[in-house]
Amino acid sequence: MASLSAKDICFSIGTRDILRGISFSIEVGDRLAVVGVNGAGKSTLLRIIAGEYEATGGEIFTSAGASIGFMEQDMDFNIIAPTYDNSPVDETVLGQMYAAFPKLIEWEREMAELEDATLEGGDTAAKAGERLAKVSTWYADEGGLQYKSRCKSFLVRLGFTEDFHSVPVTSLSGGERTRLTLARLLASEPDILMLDEPTNHLDADTLVWLEGHLSTYKKTLILVSHDRYFLDRVTNKTLDIEHGECRLYKGSYSEFAEKKKALRAAEEKKYALQQKEIARLEAFIENQRRWNRERNIIAAESRMKAIDRMEKVDRPKDAPKGISFSFTAASESGNDVLAVKKVKMGFGERTLFEDLSFEVKKAERVFILGPNGCGKSTLIKLLMERLFPISGRIDYGYNVEIGYYDQENQNLSPGKTVLEELWDAYPASTQTELRSILAAFNFRGDDIEKKVSVLSGGERARLTLAKLILSRMNLLILDEPTNHLDISSREALEEALTEFGGTVISVSHDRYFIRKLATRLLIFDASGKVTDYHGTYDEYMHHLEEMKNYADAPAEYVPQQERASSGKDAYLERKKEAAELRKLEKRKRDVATEIEKLEARLVELTDELSQCGSDYMKAAELEDERITVEDRLMQLYEEEENF
Repeated sequence: MASLSAKDICFSIGTRDILRGISFSIEVGDRLAVVGVNGAGKSTLLRIIAGEYEATGGEIFTSAGASIGFMEQDMDFNIIAPTYDNSPVDETVLGQMYAAFPKLIEWEREMAELEDATLEGGDTAAKAGERLAKVSTWYADEGGLQYKSRCKSFLVRLGFTEDFHSVPVTSLSGGERTRLTLARLLASEPDILMLDEPTNHLDADTLVWLEGHLSTYKKTLILVSHDRYFLDRVTNKTLDIEHGECRLYKGSYSEFAEKKKALRAAEEKKYALQQKEIARLEAFIENQRRWNRERNIIAAESRMKAIDRMEKVDRPKDAPKGISFSFTAASESGNDVLAVKKVKMGFGERTLFEDLSFEVKKAERVFILGPNGCGKSTLIKLLMERLFPISGRIDYGYNVEIGYYDQENQNLSPGKTVLEELWDAYPASTQTELRSILAAFNFRGDDIEKKVSVLSGGERARLTLAKLILSRMNLLILDEPTNHLDISSREALEEALTEFGGTVISVSHDRYFIRKLATRLLIFDASGKVTDYHGTYDEYMHHLEEMKNYADAPAEYVPQQERASSGKDAYLERKKEAAELRKLEKRKRDVATEIEKLEARLVELTDELSQCGSDYMKAAELEDERITVEDRLMQLYEEEENF
């Protein structure tokens, strides 16, 4: 049964088309991811469905009586007032959870009045009793007996203990109000639930719970998120918005990404092959016309009809311009990159961690994980000497050159333009060089004259990365580098870090990012304990699962020496795989370069053949070369397809 359908939805701002002819349909029980680069129109589409924006064309259809719940990104909490007169607004956390059920609250009020009326006796009591029976049935059927416990349960799941229940909403922080909005929306369980970046402000445990809850949502769910791991775990369909148009794919985000890549490759190849055939036919026609004999003219006309009969394949549109970059490694560091020795750190009476010791070796990619407030970013600031430990020491090894990414982008000057920010940091560079770097990070035209103060979070993140790649380093220290980046930018960062030959230490909550890059994990818990795990994210999750299976075994079930040995073997295997992957990527680039050269030569040969006139010897030589070039191209096309 169709839950929601969009037909030819268009939306424009002035002369700029944001959405053009968006059409799709989803069923009850579908969990849809809406993806696309920043500015593609994802949030705009959700606002049109919610009725906040009016489309400039097209229609939205929903199943009869369907309720829609929508949480915008970082939206402020909306205080709900009672639907009946002369009743005060309950602005407490629990009161606002209950306020999401106005019909049930109204029935509760009516049932209380009816119960009083039944005590009066006579006809009034009889009528009140009949009405009370009906309302009580409606109340029970609509979940009235469970909704209060349901509200409390969702509050606890999203980090609001009982101490919060009587707290006024106005005293909550922005992040807490966002979580309260999510809790209230989940408790009300609308028929069509739309969430725009719901993972903001959630710690790891809450995020895992939300994944589990949404992955079993029985109604219709529409999600916008840059968290690819979250999308993989929750969604079963993906709507890709590109160039204002859309295409619907079945499957998780990872399945969508593979299907889209294969589809684009197939479309490009189909177009290239047809253009090649058209060029061959046109060259044949030109030669036949030049010879200008009757049978040649007949042959030329026959080929012309063949071209006219072709169902022309449109050239695939270029993918939206994403960022592309690589980190410039300095000369190699020594094998011992960093040593943290018995470090203690805290603020006031609160100790974040103590007796913290670990070493980092060359080429390791160490990711620091843990709940909010456990000290991850504090450790990064200690490594960068932005803070200093209460006790202990931090030593760097020989020839270590550091590149640092600050999640708050505090190294940017609000009063400078984008170009000035880069130029002041690297005054020896030419404007042409800096413009080229900025273009690689999607700062083009007037963008480079924007003041830093007016940049969006994503633009500030891209500018910080642009500054970082111009420095030479062999150790990258990154604090939440994927914050504010869209999916394509995150993928570009992953590729750059994969190819970086130095050492990486990073704090991140992006599990897809961690899963792809980490060779070692430092896991903080709320008590200040730190687990040093030598292995990948997947290996760590498998280790946790094994520990669950041996719940009765002592905590030291896996000897540390055995874990370290296993982690080292896994690291060496991953290093070998990375080398093979780099070799494959180089071959891909070589094949693409050769194909480009041969295709250009094929065009030249076609032109040269058309100019041979009666020089049949030269024409024969060129034709032989053309056949050789085409045969080689077919080999390369086949090799490219098998990558």
